Amino acid sequence: MQLLPRIYFIAVFCVMCLAPIATLAQSLGTAGTVSGVVNDPNGAAIPNSNVVISNAVTGYSRTGTTDSEGGFRFNNVPPNVYILTTSAGGFNPATQNLTVRGSVPIILNVALTIAGATQTVNVIDQESNSVLENVPTSHTDVDQTLINRLPLNSPGSGLSQVITLSAPGVVADSNGLFHPLGDHAQTSYSVDNQPISDQQSKAFSTQLPPNTVQSLEIITGATPAEYGDKTSLVVNAITKSGLNQTKPSGNFNTSYGSFNTVSTDGALSYGNAKTGNFVAVTYERSNRFLDPPEFRVLHDEGNSINLFDRIDYSPTEKDTLHLNLFYARNSFQIPNQYDQNDIGQDQRQRVQSFDIAPGYVHIFSPQTVLTVNPYFRVDQVKYLPSADAFADQPISFSQSRRLADLGLRADLSYVKGIHNAKFGVQIQHHALNEGFDFAVTDPAFNDPQSESFLPGLLPFDLTRGGSYFNFFGRANVNQQAVYAQDTITYKNLTVNAGLRFDNYRGLSRGKSLQPRLGASYLFKQTGTILRASYTRNFETPYNENLVFSNSAGSNGFADGSFGNVNTTPLKPGNRNQVNFGFQQSITKYVLIDVDYFNKNTTNAYDFNTLFNTPVTFPISWSKSKIDGVSARVNLTPYKNFSAFFVAGHTRARFFPPESGGFFFNSDLPTGAFRIDHDQTFQQTTQVQYQFNQFKKIAPYVNFTWRYDSGLVSGAVTDFAAALSFTADQQAQIGLFCGNLVATPFSPITACADSNRGALRVKIPADGTANDDTNPPRIAPRSIFDLSAGTDNLFGGEKTKVTLRLTASNLTNKVALYNFLSTFSGTHFIAPRSFQGQIGITF
Repeated sequence: MQLLPRIYFIAVFCVMCLAPIATLAQSLGTAGTVSGVVNDPNGAAIPNSNVVISNAVTGYSRTGTTDSEGGFRFNNVPPNVYILTTSAGGFNPATQNLTVRGSVPIILNVALTIAGATQTVNVIDQESNSVLENVPTSHTDVDQTLINRLPLNSPGSGLSQVITLSAPGVVADSNGLFHPLGDHAQTSYSVDNQPISDQQSKAFSTQLPPNTVQSLEIITGATPAEYGDKTSLVVNAITKSGLNQTKPSGNFNTSYGSFNTVSTDGALSYGNAKTGNFVAVTYERSNRFLDPPEFRVLHDEGNSINLFDRIDYSPTEKDTLHLNLFYARNSFQIPNQYDQNDIGQDQRQRVQSFDIAPGYVHIFSPQTVLTVNPYFRVDQVKYLPSADAFADQPISFSQSRRLADLGLRADLSYVKGIHNAKFGVQIQHHALNEGFDFAVTDPAFNDPQSESFLPGLLPFDLTRGGSYFNFFGRANVNQQAVYAQDTITYKNLTVNAGLRFDNYRGLSRGKSLQPRLGASYLFKQTGTILRASYTRNFETPYNENLVFSNSAGSNGFADGSFGNVNTTPLKPGNRNQVNFGFQQSITKYVLIDVDYFNKNTTNAYDFNTLFNTPVTFPISWSKSKIDGVSARVNLTPYKNFSAFFVAGHTRARFFPPESGGFFFNSDLPTGAFRIDHDQTFQQTTQVQYQFNQFKKIAPYVNFTWRYDSGLVSGAVTDFAAALSFTADQQAQIGLFCGNLVATPFSPITACADSNRGALRVKIPADGTANDDTNPPRIAPRSIFDLSAGTDNLFGGEKTKVTLRLTASNLTNKVALYNFLSTFSGTHFIAPRSFQGQIGITF
């Protein structure tokens, strides 16, 4: 396939588009700009003043020096609240609060008083309010400072780990997947204002490595009107930039750890006031690349390569252009079970992504800013079977899938008085190409003498003279959206009012008008914010294998020859959501945020699989009801300590009938059921101690505790069902009867002992299982990580050597993410592992 020439053509096309569309509509992501002039009491400029912008909760801090005219400028500032501190020799320092919320520049006039004189300007609010964000939407802000300290040990999915560890209500799953607030994959990313709603698991696609990200705004509450598609979780990512890096800066890190895991990354930033470049390269390899179906790792080698380049150019004070270029590849073996490994199964997969995303920002006035962001992204997935088809049991399978996204987002932002408004349009075109083939290789899989025999599979049974089944399909999906929103701030009240309209034209059609309304109120005396919101959201089907899920006819499955199959086309869904929450500060050191959510959805999406192959495809259920609570507590640096705690409780109830896509399952649920991303409770606690008494070498210790109460695991309805499993499956769940424990080669076939159960799955007592009120679950687990290091091993001034040692899963807990999941099968969490990292920053 001649893919690269097409990419170059699209890149040229996108750049050419910038000029004619520059009259449409707002900025790079939602990053802002803070600039100003520092003067003395007589209005004369103060050069060489020191200006610091910082946020104690996220750890974000940037330092600048005023030029000969007293001017300063901070670019690419993430949305948040900040304290700006200005100081100069012979003058009193001045501090003031800032709120960056959008792309319209903030321009300040900072007046310093002469040292010894009474300071009367730039006084910040009371300390307990300096960490509060008075906005109606619950969200978590993550800066590079925290990202660098998190225990990230999953090659190719570091960004997913950052989100899982730092955002409340996000449940960890295998291979970089996570469930956001009770949904499967309802997550949208906005990378420098480029929308990406495709799944970012390393088995589905690729993702930005953490070292390219400056900050993340993870929205877990009600989403503003500018965000559509997948809105259970919105991740607004702002990448690093080289603007104003007059002294080149960068880093190089390399690490080695358990399972022969090697990671090497480097980054370089350089530029001036008009041009800038940030480039980053990451390479990772491991003998445990995916989470395997056995605690012992078998056939699991893989590697990941990421190249990212952001180019900025500002020809005038009012115009800025940027270009993001991204290439990534994941190449890995598919982990084996014991029996698969014994017969030499050698399945592999490769995922490649290309992304080209230019952007243009024009400042019409101090109140009005235009941003235009065209983009082109391609994901290619190839799944390769073993060279010997009969080494793949019970089915030999291959796949080639391609998803190409071409789109444009344009925003016009306007700030005036109490209003902060944004008007925008988003246009997307998705080109889907899907192909796969399979054949039965196990004579017992579809035995004609069996009661479960499927006549439609017989022509594709290689053990009985059959041949391969071949499928190929392609389709185009077009989406258009327009939106308007206004954040109104009046004294202590903030109101966010928005309206969005989506038009979806794919294999099915739909449109929706979506009001979004939220309000928050700050009680200054107590440091309390109360908030409430209502949103209506329009949900579109997942694009991965969407053509297959909607296929019918001669190469489809609508005739039921492959079993009990529902083939209703997937339709867009609609969701009504309400949120209630509060934020409470306790002095300037502790910030508490709690949010209750309730989501009711028609055509609620999930995934299914084709037999036991890796072909996963979207389906939908009639409706879902998801509610729960998320919580976050931050301790800003206090006496060398800092910490955060995030937690979530979710009830995810789905209701039949299955309303769209194929469903290969004869045991359809008849009533409400808890889906496999329902989890009662999960939490992450991280505590950091910084040895400030050794300021030059800056040593630190981090401790992280992750607790998960366990996802729903519907396969183990009772002990009798577990007795029907294979020996290996029984060993995976740790099935036991008295003192007898199942092994991969010795099953338990009967048990009369009352002391029976499973170590890694909670099996309901006989006769008590209920799909809604008492479903089987994965057993609870606590995982502990410990790391220690230094940011400046030799106390250097300009060039610093970093060192870090990390131990993950300290207690070597043997636990599962899931078991016989209809979406992803069985996966173990990583056992105890160690990693050493050394690096250099300059």
